[in-house]
Amino acid sequence: MSNITRPGDPPGGRRAAAVWGIGVSVYFVAVIFRTSLGVAGLDAADRFHVNASALSAFSILQLLVYAGMQIPVGLLVDRLGTKKVLAIGVVLFTAGQLGFAFSPTYGTALASRALLGCGDAMTFISVLRLGSRWFPARRGPHVAQLAGLAGMAGNLVSTLLLARLLHGIGWTPAFAGSALAGVVVLVLVLLFLKDHPEGHEPEPFPHQGTAYVRRQIAASWREPGTRLGLWVHFTTQFPAMVFLLLWGMPFLVEAQGLTRATAGELLTLVVLSNMAVGLVYGQVVARHHEARLPLALGTVGATALLWATTLAYPGDHAPMWLLIVLCAVLGACGPASMLGFDFARPANPPERQGTASGITNMGGFVASMTTLFAIGVLLDATGDDYRIAFSSVFVLQALGVSQILRLRTRAARREKERLVASRVSSVHVPA
Repeated sequence: MSNITRPGDPPGGRRAAAVWGIGVSVYFVAVIFRTSLGVAGLDAADRFHVNASALSAFSILQLLVYAGMQIPVGLLVDRLGTKKVLAIGVVLFTAGQLGFAFSPTYGTALASRALLGCGDAMTFISVLRLGSRWFPARRGPHVAQLAGLAGMAGNLVSTLLLARLLHGIGWTPAFAGSALAGVVVLVLVLLFLKDHPEGHEPEPFPHQGTAYVRRQIAASWREPGTRLGLWVHFTTQFPAMVFLLLWGMPFLVEAQGLTRATAGELLTLVVLSNMAVGLVYGQVVARHHEARLPLALGTVGATALLWATTLAYPGDHAPMWLLIVLCAVLGACGPASMLGFDFARPANPPERQGTASGITNMGGFVASMTTLFAIGVLLDATGDDYRIAFSSVFVLQALGVSQILRLRTRAARREKERLVASRVSSVHVPA
């Protein structure tokens, strides 16, 4: 399936890479801002004088806004195009980062993270849509993994550079200075980004208010591949997201007795592993489409095994070698979550790609939001017992795997039917 060139496919090439690269740069900056709290969690608790539950509310609200925006953003991308949605997103997440830098109180800081989450929500779906408009369909899995790789590069910048700035020049200069990156990418979007190459304009599609919205969402949801993509994303993404976004640093420092510097190195390992695994997964799926589900389920199984081993390890602290292996395995969660889009993409026609991607992208962020909240509540309820708190990971993994197994056969059958129909139509396309 991955080697088929469909009628009307865009040609790709250097110009496509350049335009798509601008979109990816927006996502890169958005991830820096999104994950900036991961290295500042302990500082935020001191700055705003809050406990674990209140600290988790920063990330929960940010992800709640992000997840809630996914379907509206998908509809906006399908209707307005990538350039307009990305430009709006940059303005919002840059304003949120600036607001967070100067927030004097917990309430204003919460509002700033919500604004950041709103802008962040507009980036990844737009980048996926941009890739599908500029590159051939057979390049879809590889392009999606490269986009995820760029996001992890943003996480790496946050973990390494922003953490040093935070402890070197202080809270406000570090966060306000990083917001300048948003201004740079906004200029690039406004001057150079194009929604599609010449001669590959999308076919006109009627937009009829609420009727259009209902039709897009219902048609996307009816596809088993969309629902399977959502549950793959739900089950694979959240363990690493929760670890990097907020609870990794406190777990490693407070529960495992590591220094902040060593904990930061382990967080960096998660990001580096993510980037390496992303390259491998992208190449494997591009060549062997049937490898999607084994890779996803294998990642879930490996993650569950390492978390269980770490949490059940006798003694006060897990050994360093086990923490290193845990962080390396957590790095596979991000690339595995990208596989969800590889189920949703072939299940939907071009005019529904944004909506279907929005539905899929909700999965992991709903799971992350739920787990962030559960860990914060359990830490407060148990006197900071991280073993009990992090055991909530297994509940969501079990739920997700059950849904994946339920949907896999129907999705595979439907995808095969679409592939056959595509081959038939390509035979009848005039030269």
